[in-house]
Amino acid sequence: MRYYSKSYKTFQTLNYFLIAVLSLACILPLIHIFSVSLSSKDAATANIVNFFPVDLTFAAYKETLGNDNFLRALSIGFQRTVIGTLLSLAVTMMAAYSLSKDNFRFRGRNVYSWYFIVIMLFHGGLIPTYLVVSGTGLMDSIWALIIPSAVNVWNMILMLNFFRNLPPELEEAALIDGAGHFRTLFSIFIPVSMPSVATIILFTMVMHWNSWFDGIIYMTKIHDYPLASFLHTIVVKENFTEVGVDLAALNQISNRTVKASQIFIGSLPILLVYPFLQKYFVKGIVMGSVKG
Repeated sequence: MRYYSKSYKTFQTLNYFLIAVLSLACILPLIHIFSVSLSSKDAATANIVNFFPVDLTFAAYKETLGNDNFLRALSIGFQRTVIGTLLSLAVTMMAAYSLSKDNFRFRGRNVYSWYFIVIMLFHGGLIPTYLVVSGTGLMDSIWALIIPSAVNVWNMILMLNFFRNLPPELEEAALIDGAGHFRTLFSIFIPVSMPSVATIILFTMVMHWNSWFDGIIYMTKIHDYPLASFLHTIVVKENFTEVGVDLAALNQISNRTVKASQIFIGSLPILLVYPFLQKYFVKGIVMGSVKG
């Protein structure tokens, strides 16, 4: 039977209490948004909705899902997230695999490593990035949202350190059997590195899904906005006309309920994906940060 001291029990109690408070601080705002989206115009306007809908109605969701501009922004957001995550994951895995070798096997490794570290610490800035995107003809295309952020140095370092923690015998056995570097990477390294891969997938998905600023910069037309930029136009600028919200419908429903319904729908994809990746998350972070 394991003995726990009084100080340890006190620490555990305070720890659980703090986790519970932080969990509520994350969950309650989402519950409030959901309740507002299901409430009537009068209740939302009067600001009397807390954590339960008042005068239940689905009018806001009917207006949101009937808005072609919202559905288009949702589709662009999905495309950006899927394509951007796959591209970033492929580039990150190949770069991390190369840089995980020692100097004897990859001469010049330190030069490349320092290069990536420097560009991570000292970014070119907004104006040079915009000029590059504009000069390469990527404006008003989905690639303007994907290519500039395809290489994330932090994610690469995370996966690099995970690769360096793998037993060298795995790679040696693959090379003896005649496997090349690509076969070794995708058949040996990646299957045993799923915690790191899942962590990077989660980071990249959240980044692409929530990124709104680049959509506003690189897209000159609102109907080309991804969902995050579209929501920024509604929630912050409150520009309902340009995003296609029926102003006549706002006489029957509150703009607060419309915004709440769109925010909640925009939050669902990440909320649905996270539980499937969460079991890998902690292990991926810990294992990827052991070695420098």
